[in-house]
Amino acid sequence: MRRVAKLSAAAIATAALAVTATACGSTSSDNNASSSPSGGAKGGIKIGLAYDVGGRGDRSFNDSAARGADKAEKEFGGSIKELTAKTSDTEADREQRLSDLAQAGYNPVVAVGFSYASSMEKVAKQFPKTSFGIVDSVVNAPNVNSITFTEEQGSYLAGVAAALKTKVKHVGFVGGVDTPLIKKFEAGYVQGVHDTNPKVKVDVQYLSHGTDLSGFSSPDKGKEAAQGMLDNGADVVYTAAGSSGNGAIEAVNGKKGAWAIGVDSDQYNIPGLAKYKSSILTSMVKNVDVGVYDFIKSVHDGKPLAGNNVYSLAKNGVSLATSGGFIDDIQPKLDAAKKKIIDGQIKVKTTP
Repeated sequence: MRRVAKLSAAAIATAALAVTATACGSTSSDNNASSSPSGGAKGGIKIGLAYDVGGRGDRSFNDSAARGADKAEKEFGGSIKELTAKTSDTEADREQRLSDLAQAGYNPVVAVGFSYASSMEKVAKQFPKTSFGIVDSVVNAPNVNSITFTEEQGSYLAGVAAALKTKVKHVGFVGGVDTPLIKKFEAGYVQGVHDTNPKVKVDVQYLSHGTDLSGFSSPDKGKEAAQGMLDNGADVVYTAAGSSGNGAIEAVNGKKGAWAIGVDSDQYNIPGLAKYKSSILTSMVKNVDVGVYDFIKSVHDGKPLAGNNVYSLAKNGVSLATSGGFIDDIQPKLDAAKKKIIDGQIKVKTTP
Protein backbone atom coordinates (compact mmCIF):
# COMPACT_ATOMS: atom_id res chain seq x y z
CA MET A 1 0.00 0.00 0.00
CA ARG A 2 1.29 3.47 -0.84
CA ARG A 3 2.35 5.43 2.22
CA VAL A 4 2.51 9.19 2.42
CA ALA A 5 4.63 11.29 4.75
CA LYS A 6 5.84 14.88 5.10
CA LEU A 7 9.61 15.19 4.80
CA SER A 8 12.02 18.06 5.02
CA ALA A 9 15.00 18.18 2.71
CA ALA A 10 17.31 17.52 5.65
CA ALA A 11 15.37 14.46 6.72
CA ILE A 12 15.47 13.09 3.21
CA ALA A 13 19.22 13.37 2.95
CA THR A 14 20.01 11.84 6.31
CA ALA A 15 17.44 9.07 6.19
CA ALA A 16 18.05 8.19 2.54
CA LEU A 17 14.47 9.03 1.77
CA ALA A 18 13.05 6.49 4.19
CA VAL A 19 9.34 6.84 4.79
CA THR A 20 8.94 8.82 7.96
CA ALA A 21 7.13 11.85 9.27
CA THR A 22 8.84 15.01 10.35
CA ALA A 23 8.02 18.66 10.54
CA CYS A 24 9.26 20.81 7.68
CA GLY A 25 12.86 21.84 8.20
CA SER A 26 14.79 24.83 6.96
CA THR A 27 13.77 24.42 3.33
CA SER A 28 10.71 26.32 2.17
CA SER A 29 9.58 23.29 0.15
CA ASP A 30 6.54 21.37 1.25
CA ASN A 31 7.88 17.98 0.29
CA ASN A 32 5.13 15.40 0.06
CA ALA A 33 6.90 12.09 -0.25
CA SER A 34 5.41 8.69 -0.89
CA SER A 35 6.99 5.34 -1.53
CA SER A 36 5.86 1.91 -2.55
CA PRO A 37 7.49 -1.25 -1.31
CA SER A 38 9.57 -3.15 -3.81
CA GLY A 39 7.61 -5.36 -6.12
CA GLY A 40 10.16 -8.09 -5.44
CA ALA A 41 11.30 -8.29 -9.05
CA LYS A 42 15.05 -8.43 -9.49
CA GLY A 43 16.29 -5.12 -10.84
CA GLY A 44 13.28 -3.16 -9.60
CA ILE A 45 13.59 0.51 -10.47
CA LYS A 46 13.74 3.41 -8.01
CA ILE A 47 11.77 6.32 -9.49
CA GLY A 48 12.14 9.83 -8.14
CA LEU A 49 9.37 12.32 -8.95
CA ALA A 50 9.67 16.04 -8.24
CA TYR A 51 6.22 17.50 -8.78
CA ASP A 52 5.22 21.03 -9.63
CA VAL A 53 2.89 22.92 -7.27
CA GLY A 54 -0.30 20.99 -6.65
CA GLY A 55 1.42 17.61 -6.72
CA ARG A 56 -0.32 14.28 -6.97
CA GLY A 57 -4.03 14.89 -6.61
CA ASP A 58 -4.22 18.05 -8.71
CA ARG A 59 -6.60 16.21 -11.09
CA SER A 60 -4.62 17.56 -14.00
CA PHE A 61 -0.93 17.90 -14.97
CA ASN A 62 0.83 16.28 -12.01
CA ASP A 63 -1.69 13.45 -11.87
CA SER A 64 -0.94 12.63 -15.49
CA ALA A 65 2.77 12.31 -14.68
CA ALA A 66 1.90 10.17 -11.68
CA ARG A 67 -0.06 7.74 -13.85
CA GLY A 68 3.00 7.17 -16.01
CA ALA A 69 5.19 6.47 -13.00
CA ASP A 70 2.56 4.20 -11.43
CA LYS A 71 2.34 2.16 -14.63
CA ALA A 72 6.11 1.76 -14.73
CA GLU A 73 6.30 0.81 -11.06
CA LYS A 74 3.61 -1.82 -11.52
CA GLU A 75 5.32 -3.21 -14.58
CA PHE A 76 8.94 -3.18 -13.43
CA GLY A 77 8.70 -3.39 -9.63
CA GLY A 78 10.70 -1.15 -7.33
CA SER A 79 9.56 2.05 -5.68
CA ILE A 80 8.51 5.66 -6.21
CA LYS A 81 9.52 8.66 -4.13
CA GLU A 82 7.49 11.84 -4.60
CA LEU A 83 8.38 15.38 -3.56
CA THR A 84 6.11 18.35 -4.19
CA ALA A 85 6.90 22.01 -4.75
CA LYS A 86 5.36 24.97 -2.95
CA THR A 87 4.48 28.26 -4.58
CA SER A 88 7.07 29.89 -2.31
CA ASP A 89 9.92 27.74 -3.63
CA THR A 90 13.26 29.32 -4.38
CA GLU A 91 15.74 28.04 -6.96
CA ALA A 92 17.73 26.54 -4.08
CA ASP A 93 14.66 24.56 -2.99
CA ARG A 94 14.25 23.05 -6.44
CA GLU A 95 17.94 22.19 -6.68
CA GLN A 96 17.83 20.57 -3.25
CA ARG A 97 14.80 18.50 -4.16
CA LEU A 98 16.45 17.06 -7.27
CA SER A 99 19.77 16.55 -5.49
CA ASP A 100 18.14 14.71 -2.59
CA LEU A 101 16.50 12.24 -4.94
CA ALA A 102 19.65 11.61 -6.98
CA GLN A 103 21.89 11.35 -3.92
CA ALA A 104 19.56 8.77 -2.40
CA GLY A 105 19.93 6.57 -5.46
CA TYR A 106 16.70 7.29 -7.29
CA ASN A 107 17.25 6.78 -10.99
CA PRO A 108 15.56 8.08 -13.03
CA VAL A 109 14.65 11.40 -11.47
CA VAL A 110 11.75 13.13 -13.20
CA ALA A 111 11.00 16.84 -12.74
CA VAL A 112 7.39 17.64 -13.55
CA GLY A 113 7.22 21.21 -14.83
CA PHE A 114 9.23 23.92 -16.58
CA SER A 115 10.13 25.64 -13.31
CA TYR A 116 12.79 22.95 -12.72
CA ALA A 117 14.78 23.77 -15.88
CA SER A 118 17.54 25.90 -14.33
CA SER A 119 17.96 23.67 -11.30
CA MET A 120 18.12 20.56 -13.46
CA GLU A 121 20.92 22.04 -15.57
CA LYS A 122 23.02 22.32 -12.42
CA VAL A 123 22.04 19.07 -10.72
CA ALA A 124 22.39 16.92 -13.85
CA LYS A 125 26.06 17.95 -14.05
CA GLN A 126 26.59 16.98 -10.42
CA PHE A 127 25.13 13.49 -10.97
CA PRO A 128 26.30 12.43 -14.44
CA LYS A 129 25.42 8.76 -13.83
CA THR A 130 21.79 9.57 -13.00
CA SER A 131 19.21 9.84 -15.79
CA PHE A 132 17.01 12.90 -15.43
CA GLY A 133 13.76 13.71 -17.19
CA ILE A 134 11.99 17.06 -17.32
CA VAL A 135 8.46 17.74 -18.52
CA ASP A 136 7.64 20.90 -20.47
CA SER A 137 11.13 22.32 -20.85
CA VAL A 138 14.31 21.59 -22.77
CA VAL A 139 17.55 21.06 -20.85
CA ASN A 140 20.57 20.31 -23.00
CA ALA A 141 22.66 17.75 -21.13
CA PRO A 142 23.73 14.21 -22.07
CA ASN A 143 21.89 12.65 -19.14
CA VAL A 144 18.64 14.62 -19.49
CA ASN A 145 15.52 13.63 -21.43
CA SER A 146 13.30 16.62 -22.24
CA ILE A 147 9.65 15.57 -22.56
CA THR A 148 7.75 18.24 -24.48
CA PHE A 149 4.37 18.51 -26.17
CA THR A 150 2.67 20.46 -28.92
CA GLU A 151 0.10 22.00 -26.58
CA GLU A 152 -0.83 24.55 -29.22
CA GLN A 153 -2.06 21.81 -31.58
CA GLY A 154 -4.35 20.20 -29.01
CA SER A 155 -5.55 23.62 -27.92
CA TYR A 156 -6.37 24.48 -31.54
CA LEU A 157 -8.81 21.57 -31.56
CA ALA A 158 -10.24 22.79 -28.25
CA GLY A 159 -10.80 26.15 -29.95
CA VAL A 160 -12.58 24.50 -32.87
CA ALA A 161 -14.86 22.69 -30.41
CA ALA A 162 -15.55 25.89 -28.49
CA ALA A 163 -16.43 27.83 -31.65
CA LEU A 164 -18.79 25.09 -32.80
CA LYS A 165 -20.50 24.72 -29.42
CA THR A 166 -20.93 28.33 -28.30
CA LYS A 167 -24.48 29.59 -28.71
CA VAL A 168 -23.61 33.23 -28.11
CA LYS A 169 -20.36 33.55 -30.12
CA HIS A 170 -18.44 34.34 -26.93
CA VAL A 171 -15.89 32.07 -25.23
CA GLY A 172 -13.06 32.39 -22.71
CA PHE A 173 -9.55 31.21 -21.87
CA VAL A 174 -8.11 31.16 -18.34
CA GLY A 175 -4.34 30.68 -18.07
CA GLY A 176 -2.68 29.74 -14.80
CA VAL A 177 0.55 31.73 -15.09
CA ASP A 178 1.53 34.14 -17.85
CA THR A 179 4.47 32.09 -19.19
CA PRO A 180 5.62 31.06 -22.69
CA LEU A 181 4.29 27.53 -22.07
CA ILE A 182 0.76 28.62 -21.20
CA LYS A 183 0.85 31.17 -24.03
CA LYS A 184 1.05 28.15 -26.35
CA PHE A 185 -2.32 26.97 -25.03
CA GLU A 186 -3.82 30.42 -25.52
CA ALA A 187 -2.38 30.86 -29.01
CA GLY A 188 -3.66 27.54 -30.30
CA TYR A 189 -7.07 27.96 -28.71
CA VAL A 190 -7.68 31.47 -30.05
CA GLN A 191 -6.49 30.46 -33.52
CA GLY A 192 -8.77 27.43 -33.52
CA VAL A 193 -11.74 29.56 -32.49
CA HIS A 194 -11.16 32.25 -35.10
CA ASP A 195 -10.29 29.85 -37.93
CA THR A 196 -13.63 28.18 -37.27
CA ASN A 197 -15.67 31.36 -36.79
CA PRO A 198 -13.99 34.80 -36.91
CA LYS A 199 -17.05 36.36 -35.26
CA VAL A 200 -16.57 34.56 -31.96
CA LYS A 201 -15.18 36.77 -29.18
CA VAL A 202 -12.46 35.28 -26.95
CA ASP A 203 -11.83 36.64 -23.44
CA VAL A 204 -8.36 35.89 -22.01
CA GLN A 205 -7.26 36.14 -18.39
CA TYR A 206 -4.20 34.95 -16.46
CA LEU A 207 -4.31 34.20 -12.73
CA SER A 208 -0.72 35.17 -11.90
CA HIS A 209 2.37 36.51 -13.61
CA GLY A 210 6.15 36.22 -13.62
CA THR A 211 7.64 34.09 -10.88
CA ASP A 212 4.34 33.91 -8.98
CA LEU A 213 3.20 30.34 -9.67
CA SER A 214 0.11 30.50 -7.46
CA GLY A 215 -2.05 30.58 -10.59
CA PHE A 216 -1.50 26.85 -10.93
CA SER A 217 -2.81 25.96 -7.48
CA SER A 218 -5.60 28.41 -6.62
CA PRO A 219 -9.04 26.95 -7.42
CA ASP A 220 -10.65 30.06 -5.89
CA LYS A 221 -8.86 32.28 -8.43
CA GLY A 222 -9.86 29.94 -11.23
CA LYS A 223 -13.47 30.04 -10.13
CA GLU A 224 -13.48 33.82 -9.88
CA ALA A 225 -11.94 34.26 -13.34
CA ALA A 226 -14.34 31.85 -15.00
CA GLN A 227 -17.31 33.39 -13.21
CA GLY A 228 -16.29 36.80 -14.49
CA MET A 229 -16.24 35.50 -18.05
CA LEU A 230 -19.62 33.83 -17.63
CA ASP A 231 -21.06 37.04 -16.17
CA ASN A 232 -19.62 38.85 -19.18
CA GLY A 233 -21.56 36.59 -21.51
CA ALA A 234 -19.22 33.72 -22.38
CA ASP A 235 -20.68 30.21 -22.48
CA VAL A 236 -17.53 28.11 -23.07
CA VAL A 237 -14.41 28.42 -20.89
CA TYR A 238 -11.11 26.61 -21.49
CA THR A 239 -8.70 26.61 -18.56
CA ALA A 240 -4.98 25.75 -18.66
CA ALA A 241 -4.15 26.33 -15.00
CA GLY A 242 -3.42 23.12 -13.14
CA SER A 243 -5.61 22.62 -10.08
CA SER A 244 -6.93 26.19 -10.44
CA GLY A 245 -8.95 24.82 -13.33
CA ASN A 246 -11.03 22.81 -10.88
CA GLY A 247 -12.53 26.06 -9.64
CA ALA A 248 -13.26 27.20 -13.18
CA ILE A 249 -15.09 23.96 -13.90
CA GLU A 250 -17.13 24.44 -10.73
CA ALA A 251 -18.12 27.95 -11.84
CA VAL A 252 -19.16 26.78 -15.30
CA ASN A 253 -21.25 24.00 -13.80
CA GLY A 254 -23.27 26.68 -12.04
CA LYS A 255 -24.44 28.25 -15.31
CA LYS A 256 -27.05 26.41 -17.33
CA GLY A 257 -25.99 25.71 -20.87
CA ALA A 258 -22.33 26.65 -20.31
CA TRP A 259 -19.41 24.36 -21.10
CA ALA A 260 -15.99 23.89 -19.54
CA ILE A 261 -13.04 22.48 -21.45
CA GLY A 262 -10.61 20.62 -19.20
CA VAL A 263 -6.88 20.24 -19.64
CA ASP A 264 -4.00 17.76 -19.32
CA SER A 265 -6.09 14.86 -17.98
CA ASP A 266 -9.52 13.67 -19.17
CA GLN A 267 -11.24 15.62 -16.44
CA TYR A 268 -14.66 14.13 -17.20
CA ASN A 269 -13.34 10.89 -15.69
CA ILE A 270 -11.62 12.40 -12.65
CA PRO A 271 -13.51 11.17 -9.54
CA GLY A 272 -13.04 14.46 -7.68
CA LEU A 273 -14.82 16.32 -10.48
CA ALA A 274 -17.62 13.80 -10.99
CA LYS A 275 -20.38 16.17 -9.85
CA TYR A 276 -19.42 18.62 -12.59
CA LYS A 277 -19.00 16.12 -15.44
CA SER A 278 -22.24 17.14 -17.15
CA SER A 279 -20.59 20.50 -17.87
CA ILE A 280 -17.23 19.22 -19.14
CA LEU A 281 -17.49 19.42 -22.92
CA THR A 282 -14.11 17.81 -23.51
CA SER A 283 -10.52 18.02 -22.25
CA MET A 284 -7.34 18.83 -24.11
CA VAL A 285 -5.48 15.75 -22.96
CA LYS A 286 -1.72 16.06 -22.75
CA ASN A 287 -0.29 12.60 -22.41
CA VAL A 288 2.38 13.38 -19.84
CA ASP A 289 1.89 9.86 -18.54
CA VAL A 290 3.06 8.41 -21.86
CA GLY A 291 6.19 10.56 -21.90
CA VAL A 292 7.05 9.76 -18.31
CA TYR A 293 6.44 6.03 -18.79
CA ASP A 294 8.52 5.92 -21.99
CA PHE A 295 11.41 7.56 -20.18
CA ILE A 296 11.29 5.29 -17.13
CA LYS A 297 11.08 2.23 -19.38
CA SER A 298 14.13 3.39 -21.33
CA VAL A 299 16.13 3.65 -18.11
CA HIS A 300 14.89 0.26 -16.97
CA ASP A 301 15.93 -1.23 -20.32
CA GLY A 302 19.40 0.26 -20.00
CA LYS A 303 18.94 2.63 -22.95
CA PRO A 304 18.00 5.98 -21.34
CA LEU A 305 16.30 8.47 -23.62
CA ALA A 306 18.01 11.85 -23.92
CA GLY A 307 17.59 15.00 -25.97
CA ASN A 308 14.24 16.59 -26.76
CA ASN A 309 11.45 14.07 -27.34
CA VAL A 310 8.39 15.87 -28.68
CA TYR A 311 4.93 14.36 -28.27
CA SER A 312 2.84 15.89 -31.05
CA LEU A 313 -0.71 15.59 -32.31
CA ALA A 314 0.52 13.18 -34.99
CA LYS A 315 2.03 10.97 -32.27
CA ASN A 316 -1.08 11.25 -30.06
CA GLY A 317 0.89 13.29 -27.58
CA VAL A 318 -2.10 15.61 -27.35
CA SER A 319 -5.75 14.96 -28.16
CA LEU A 320 -9.33 15.85 -27.32
CA ALA A 321 -11.16 13.55 -24.91
CA THR A 322 -14.48 12.15 -26.11
CA SER A 323 -15.86 11.08 -22.71
CA GLY A 324 -19.48 12.03 -22.22
CA GLY A 325 -20.21 12.06 -25.92
CA PHE A 326 -20.67 15.84 -25.94
CA ILE A 327 -18.50 16.40 -29.02
CA ASP A 328 -19.75 13.41 -31.00
CA ASP A 329 -21.87 15.66 -33.21
CA ILE A 330 -18.87 17.78 -34.25
CA GLN A 331 -16.32 14.98 -34.43
CA PRO A 332 -16.10 15.00 -38.25
CA LYS A 333 -15.09 18.67 -38.21
CA LEU A 334 -12.58 18.05 -35.43
CA ASP A 335 -11.10 15.13 -37.37
CA ALA A 336 -10.81 17.32 -40.47
CA ALA A 337 -8.96 20.02 -38.49
CA LYS A 338 -6.68 17.40 -36.94
CA LYS A 339 -5.80 16.01 -40.38
CA LYS A 340 -4.96 19.48 -41.70
CA ILE A 341 -2.61 20.10 -38.78
CA ILE A 342 -0.86 16.76 -39.20
CA ASP A 343 -0.59 17.25 -42.96
CA GLY A 344 0.85 20.72 -42.48
CA GLN A 345 -2.05 22.57 -44.10
CA ILE A 346 -2.67 24.39 -40.81
CA LYS A 347 0.32 25.91 -39.04
CA VAL A 348 -0.61 26.46 -35.41
CA LYS A 349 0.92 29.47 -33.68
CA THR A 350 2.86 29.08 -30.45
CA THR A 351 2.47 32.71 -29.37
CA PRO A 352 -0.71 34.83 -29.32
